[in-house]
Amino acid sequence: MKNLLVSALFVLVSISIARAADPMIWTVNTRADVVRGEARGVSIDANGTISLAPRLTELFKTDQPYIWSSAIDAAGNIYLGTGADGKVFKVDANGKGSLFADLDELNVSALAIGKGGEIFAATSPDGKVYRLDASGKATVYFDPSEKYVWALAAASDGSLVVATGDKGKIFKVKTAGATADSSLLLDTGETHVISLAADKSGNVYAGTDPNGLVLKIGADGKAFALLDAPLREIHQLAVAPDGSVYALALSDSVNAKTETTTTTTAATESKPVTVERPTIAPAETPKSRYDLSTAKSAVFRILPDGGSDLFWSSPSVVAFSVYAHLNNQGVLVGTADKGRIYNVSNDLTERLVLQSDEGQVSTILTNGKRLFATSSNQGKLYQFGPDLNAEGAYESAVLDAKAVSNWGRIWWRSTGGVSVQTRSGNTEKPDETWSGWVAAAADPKGVQITSPKARYFQWRATFRGEGTLSEVNVSFLSRNIAPEVTSVQVLAANIGLAPNPAVALDPNIESSGMDPALFGVQVAAVAPRRLFQKGARAIQWTAEDRNGDKLAYDIYYRSVGEASFRLLKQDLSESFFTLDGQSLADGQYVFRVVAKDSPSNPAGQSLNGERVSEPFEIDNTIPNVAAVGSPVTTGNRTKVVFEASDSSGYITRAEYSVNGGEWQAVFADDGISDGPNERFTFDVELASGANTITLRVFDANGNSGTARVVVSKP
Repeated sequence: MKNLLVSALFVLVSISIARAADPMIWTVNTRADVVRGEARGVSIDANGTISLAPRLTELFKTDQPYIWSSAIDAAGNIYLGTGADGKVFKVDANGKGSLFADLDELNVSALAIGKGGEIFAATSPDGKVYRLDASGKATVYFDPSEKYVWALAAASDGSLVVATGDKGKIFKVKTAGATADSSLLLDTGETHVISLAADKSGNVYAGTDPNGLVLKIGADGKAFALLDAPLREIHQLAVAPDGSVYALALSDSVNAKTETTTTTTAATESKPVTVERPTIAPAETPKSRYDLSTAKSAVFRILPDGGSDLFWSSPSVVAFSVYAHLNNQGVLVGTADKGRIYNVSNDLTERLVLQSDEGQVSTILTNGKRLFATSSNQGKLYQFGPDLNAEGAYESAVLDAKAVSNWGRIWWRSTGGVSVQTRSGNTEKPDETWSGWVAAAADPKGVQITSPKARYFQWRATFRGEGTLSEVNVSFLSRNIAPEVTSVQVLAANIGLAPNPAVALDPNIESSGMDPALFGVQVAAVAPRRLFQKGARAIQWTAEDRNGDKLAYDIYYRSVGEASFRLLKQDLSESFFTLDGQSLADGQYVFRVVAKDSPSNPAGQSLNGERVSEPFEIDNTIPNVAAVGSPVTTGNRTKVVFEASDSSGYITRAEYSVNGGEWQAVFADDGISDGPNERFTFDVELASGANTITLRVFDANGNSGTARVVVSKP
């Protein structure tokens, strides 16, 4: 049987509750589970099945921290625009790379190949557009006098389209001999025009920030908004052969973070890259795929007829690049999540194609036969596919068992060449203090885990050939931890506690040990109701158990000054108890609450935790009240005097009534009723004849005493 602990660790893992003495099962069998691990040379499909990935081959290392732009010419030469030294590198069709141009600005933010094979490079900040000849010599081709040049696109008519910020203008530059002839194509009204793309029909597409617009600019220069995305920045655009336009949108503007740092170091000017350690979150209520309220990035598909669809989104992954497949079968998305590339097909299924060791995948491009990717942190050029890796490995996310645990068996579902290893340790992140990987096991029926007892656990699968892995199960039993009584509260005198009706539970579910939540029943502690009960002293407490064990409680008491406790009640299931205080002599007492995890553990293995309450009073003796002297009548009013005393506590209030009328409050002669002895003097107006004056006095525990005098008025 399985245990509730697993539900706090992995989303979409099917579990049930059992006694804590039964093993817990950690099951990794969905894509949501698998993508939290480290994929090295393997892919993960939409169902979470792991297999070998396309081979990732490093072609060239720029020794620059960032590659912001790339372009490929008809001869297969790849050009890389980098930061933060403003350099352009050239990698030829044979994979040989070298420095091609060294420009004056910090970042080469865009590259484009003109219709005639010209090489254009745009720089930021305070950037310009350069034309690079075959030797890499740079000449200023266009100076827009704008702070940023974010993107370039070669239009079908031979002109160069230039996107700028921070005034959101788009320029069109035509060559006229050795000089450039330029004109303002569009003033978007946005702060930045971040991305550009052009199609074969002469249309230019532009993506903006901060309103997330995708604009279509026709050959006639007229602009039309195709998309108003709920995310702020359209970071990249890609045109598919069928005329569809894919727009990558980000919730946080890359450029908003860099605008205030353009005069500082190159690293702060460049687009920030954050690689976070994966976290394992509890299951959340599924939301509609169209809910982008928490999305960090999204890809929209704009159809040739103008319609648009949400194609992909993620609340946790920041994407930096999008590439449209030449066969019109979806896109590749490059991310900052462990330098991963995802494939999203037209049926919206998502596959993790590969994972690199880089901070982000900045661009993805093709020469029509092979696919290439550029990275940042560090700036490198890779080729991936079409061949698969000969070998790959996958490391699971770390399991936190919450306590030092005994490991049981590990078993899995696989085909082909798959072997599994395990290791364990007591630090949250695996380090040199962890055990080494144990010898690999290849039988999917599983083996006994030999990794040492520890709090944290991890498994690794190695793949060869056509091996696939679709599920891994790990059984473990956490070391029992004593329960803890976290608070004890004694209520005021005369307040009793009684149980409220609990949620009815099928006894078959209870006896099976399964989690009632699997049947739609939420079993939660129901707070007791309070009621008046003469002399009652009620106690409430809270307790917790780190193993999730079911608890039982024993209640003890003793008077202050005594050495030993006496048992009041044993094996309570509720977290409250009411004592009939009239059964005890007056005095000060304390409760002791003992929590036991014996219902969930075998005899001899259960543990206890306890807490003692603050002292409380038992006072069942009523105050003594007596009249003092004889009433004194003066005119129409009569003065009376009473004295009250309490042997076990102190007086708190008093009130009088004349001839059975309403009770009227009266204060002690010293102004406050707060002592064991108090005197009360008051005068009243009486009717003719016999009159009865009654004084009622209360002590701190709600006991009351009375006295009366009879006064005859002529």
